[in-house]
Amino acid sequence: MAKRKKKIDLSAKILFALIAGALLGVVIHYYVPEGYFRDTILIGGIFYVVGQGFIRLMQMLVVPLVFCSLVCGSMSIGDTKTLGKVGIKTVIFYLFTTALAICIALGVASLINPGIGISLEAVEASEVTVAESTSFADTLLNIIPKNPIASMANGDMLPIIVFALFVGILLAKMGSKASTVSNFFSQFNDLMMEMTMAIMVVAPIGVFCLIAKTFSEIGFSAFLPMLKYMGAVILALVIQCFGSYQVLLFIFTRLNPVRFIKKFFPVMMFAFTTATSNATIPMSIDTLEKKIGVSKKISSFTIPLGATINMDGTSIMQGVAVIFIAQAYGINLTPSDLLTVIATATIASIGTAGVPSVGLVTLSMVLTSVGLPTEGIALIMGIDRILDMLRTAVNITGDAVCTTVVAHQNQLLDRSTFAKN
Repeated sequence: MAKRKKKIDLSAKILFALIAGALLGVVIHYYVPEGYFRDTILIGGIFYVVGQGFIRLMQMLVVPLVFCSLVCGSMSIGDTKTLGKVGIKTVIFYLFTTALAICIALGVASLINPGIGISLEAVEASEVTVAESTSFADTLLNIIPKNPIASMANGDMLPIIVFALFVGILLAKMGSKASTVSNFFSQFNDLMMEMTMAIMVVAPIGVFCLIAKTFSEIGFSAFLPMLKYMGAVILALVIQCFGSYQVLLFIFTRLNPVRFIKKFFPVMMFAFTTATSNATIPMSIDTLEKKIGVSKKISSFTIPLGATINMDGTSIMQGVAVIFIAQAYGINLTPSDLLTVIATATIASIGTAGVPSVGLVTLSMVLTSVGLPTEGIALIMGIDRILDMLRTAVNITGDAVCTTVVAHQNQLLDRSTFAKN
């Protein structure tokens, strides 16, 4: 009981830190004069170091956590036939929701027309990082690691996932002959979960500094010319998160979507404040097990996988951004162009790292596929941090819904846990 109370307290602290950080940032932006103290000591010093320090602490855990979670997940499922069924269902569900998200984004953007009437001079441009275009054949080959240790060092998640699945399946097959190695991975996985929970104790401080830095730099001035674009992205995110996902959840499991959102909301809020899907992996697995009733056998496999290949929120941003940039530059997109956007953004979402603002880099691939200028990314970079936080919350909600559906289909969902208040 005390443990549950502590978690509620942490969520409340994070929310309070979020609001306080935003208010302080706005005050600093408008009322503290520019100079060494404001720009170097406060924004570029304290806020930057503490905020990025917290993000780095979370990123430190990502590779060992994802690797051990997937090894333990595939090992606990055991039977390769069952694992294959779970894996195929999970990937199909993730790809379907990603394609659906892009369609919603394109539909909403076409109705709102965010780029019509935009003054390019009114929007502050930023430096653009362009992603190298990779062929579909190379994308498939890059899934197989040439050197698993190098993949871990570089944080290449898809090769890590493949290697982890191999290790877990073979450990399950070897049984008692590899019990020492199996126990090592199980205990190391528990260690990483505990380490994450320990780091989350300082989450309110990290969140406060991240938000304060963002608002002290941009204030409200960056939002005004971009309100239609922001509105289109937010509307599409809301439809996907509270509409599409919840309809799918109810159709496949008959669970109450409102209760699901209520129970999973602290994880959504944590994802919103950190803007990194990978950081939420332990909290997602823990919440799904203790509040929703999903077995760790499923969640320890599907959640780390989702953090890598299921980027619905990011795909929504890319869909709206394509329409926005095309309209801003006066370029007409044909129906075949829109189909290309859906296909390219779905493929681009696979293997996208679950770290802040990575969607902007992969957006350049989507723009190039339909001949739009990549310089258009500079138009939306100024406000991307806020939208990045929102789409991360959507990303991890999609992972949780998929995990719950797959758990239900494999009789690994405890409905009595979900029914508890």
